[in-house]
Amino acid sequence: MFTGIIQSIGKLKKEKNILEIEILDNLFDMAIGDSIAVDGICLTVKEIFQNKFTVDVSEETLKKTTLGVKLNLNQIVNLEPALRVSDRLGGHIVSGHVDGLGIVENIEKLEKSWLLSIKWKNNNFSKYVVNKGSICVNGISLTIAKYEQEGEIFTIAIIPHTWHNTNLNKLNVGDIVNLEADALIKYVEKLLLFNKNSNQDISSNIISSEWLKENGW
Repeated sequence: MFTGIIQSIGKLKKEKNILEIEILDNLFDMAIGDSIAVDGICLTVKEIFQNKFTVDVSEETLKKTTLGVKLNLNQIVNLEPALRVSDRLGGHIVSGHVDGLGIVENIEKLEKSWLLSIKWKNNNFSKYVVNKGSICVNGISLTIAKYEQEGEIFTIAIIPHTWHNTNLNKLNVGDIVNLEADALIKYVEKLLLFNKNSNQDISSNIISSEWLKENGW
C-alpha cells in the first residue's frame, strides 16, 4: 500500500529488457523484492545498485500505463516506497494499481500555486471523481479543486513544494498521466454493486433519516 507522498524522483533507463531507475535525490531504504511505486505504478525491485535499482515490467503494464511512452524517453518519474505500519498516513490509501489514464488539458500559473486540469480517458473513471476528494496523479496524492462532469475534466491546485519536488513541473499540455482512485471508494463500490445484484432487498441498505435514528445518529 502507498499514500501518494513522493519521497524521491528518478530517471528511467532501459537496459535490454530490464527497466533501470536511477534515483536522483533522497535515497531511501529498499531490499530486493520490495514494492516501489514508480509514477504511481506498483513495481517489484529486482536488483539494487549504489544509486539505482531495476524492475521487470510486464507487457500489460506497458500497455495500460505511461511507462510504455516514457520508457524510451529517459523521463523523470516519482518514487515512493511501500508504506510501513508505523508510517504517517499523510496522503490517502492507494495500491499502485492504475485505474486509467488522463490527458493534461491546461496548466495555469497563479501567484502562489499552479492549477492543473486533466481530462480522464476512461469513461468509467468519472464515478471516482468527487469535488474536494482525493486522487493520485502519477503517484502523487492530490485534492480535486473542481471538476466538470460533462467535460470529464478535473482541476487540482498544486502548491510549490509539490510542484518543485515531483515530476509535475515536467508536464506539458497533451501529456499522459497515470490516475488512481482512493482504494476505499472501490471497496464501497464493490459492496454496493454486490447488494444490487444479489437477491437481497436493496431498500434495507438505504441510509435514511429513520435508519440514522435507529443506529444512534
